[in-house]
Amino acid sequence: MVTGLPLVLLRIEGAAALGAAVFLYERYGQAWWLFAVLLLAPDLSAVGYLAGPRIGAYAYDLVHIELWPLVLIAIGIATDHPMLYAIGLIWIAHIGMDRVLGFGLKYPSAFGDTHLGKMGNPASA
Repeated sequence: MVTGLPLVLLRIEGAAALGAAVFLYERYGQAWWLFAVLLLAPDLSAVGYLAGPRIGAYAYDLVHIELWPLVLIAIGIATDHPMLYAIGLIWIAHIGMDRVLGFGLKYPSAFGDTHLGKMGNPASA
């Protein structure tokens, strides 16, 4: 479990990712209704928990790492496809928002066991 300054820095990093994504979306993105509709879409990966905590954690974590949205943004820029980088920015905003709120990557033991500490534990806030 991460505590102290490293936890604070991870949360600040999440806030920076959220802020940068929103700023860039405002400058280069699509309609704000799209942002609102897709902001929570990555959380659909939690459906994997219906198959158990191990598969759920794997599905959730696979969707909640920054690699995929960064690849999507790069492809969108390289192919001049604004919708791709808009979706990538929304995805980054979601991940940043999650980190600020303490929703970290999951361990297979339980949904609330994250790399940022146990969810709901004041010591990990």
